[in-house]
Amino acid sequence: MNKIDLSSQRYAFAALAAAALFGASTPLAKLLLGEVSPVVLAGLLYLGSGIGLGLALFACRLVRAKRARSMEAPLGRSDLPWFAGAVLAGGIAAPVTLLWGLSGTPASSASLLLNFEGVITALVAAVVFREHIGFRVWFAALIMLAGGVLLAYDPRESLGLSPRALAIIASCALWALDNNITRRISGSDPVQIAAIKGVVAGTVNLSRGLAAGGALPGATVICGALILGFAAYGVSLVLFILALRHLGSARTGTHFGTAPFIGAALAISLLGDAVTLMLILSTLLMALATWLVLTETHEHAHTHAGLAHNHRHVHDAHHRHAHLGNEGLEPHTHEHTHAPLTHRHSHLPDLHHRHDHS
Repeated sequence: MNKIDLSSQRYAFAALAAAALFGASTPLAKLLLGEVSPVVLAGLLYLGSGIGLGLALFACRLVRAKRARSMEAPLGRSDLPWFAGAVLAGGIAAPVTLLWGLSGTPASSASLLLNFEGVITALVAAVVFREHIGFRVWFAALIMLAGGVLLAYDPRESLGLSPRALAIIASCALWALDNNITRRISGSDPVQIAAIKGVVAGTVNLSRGLAAGGALPGATVICGALILGFAAYGVSLVLFILALRHLGSARTGTHFGTAPFIGAALAISLLGDAVTLMLILSTLLMALATWLVLTETHEHAHTHAGLAHNHRHVHDAHHRHAHLGNEGLEPHTHEHTHAPLTHRHSHLPDLHHRHDHS
């Protein structure tokens, strides 16, 4: 049996933790839906993410003001077009498209269609962004999709590709694009990225919900939604971006596909949902897909082209650059240049391994 190489796969657990936090939000959010409309709740969840992470970022910078070099690299000017694209695709366009699709699609069919996000993420990564994806990861993504389909399938509902259903698939494509665009800027501060995205998406969704006739709930529900959003949308997104930095989009997306299973498991204890044969079978498929990706190994001789960028790092085999002497203790952050390098070792498509494959 293949073993997990923790030196290259340790950030997979960040992706799985992100999925756990986000998956837990589904049954917890259902407890709040009786008090507030779905769109207003979405706005509050996103705002909880943005405000909570913004406060955390401010506090962190106050505490570490004298050790600024040890902090994450802020978004640079060259990152802004990519960041704007991610916010537009994933924070604004995708929720609008999804909500229009949900308004005319049975809940079971919508849940089934939303499982396509992981596979579409891998397709966009491979075709548009040229990320290397081996057979093992493709197979795992398809198994995760099969598990999600089993989990959401309702034989009483017929699934047709109506305009509303196509809108739900389009929302998956927009989030897949968001995942891949965010990977391009994942070397920058993930807390800053997630905080700004949360404030923008929260403001847009809350405004949309109130304009559509929704009302703000009581203070208790608002506080609950903000706290839930901070954990399930904010902290989850920070962990997701860290995983993108080290694993690439396809592998992170596959691990994140565990979120519906985690939500279904939590709903059993919180909402009294029944344990069904479909849930058991889909969970087994989820576990198999996760194991396939966790035990993946990818090793070959490869060449690093010259590269200049800025991110938090330690001095390993890929960071043997000169210093001015004011960089501080490791890990530290500063602009640095990588000289061309050819070597062989096990690796994944992280910041320094985005090379072509023949």
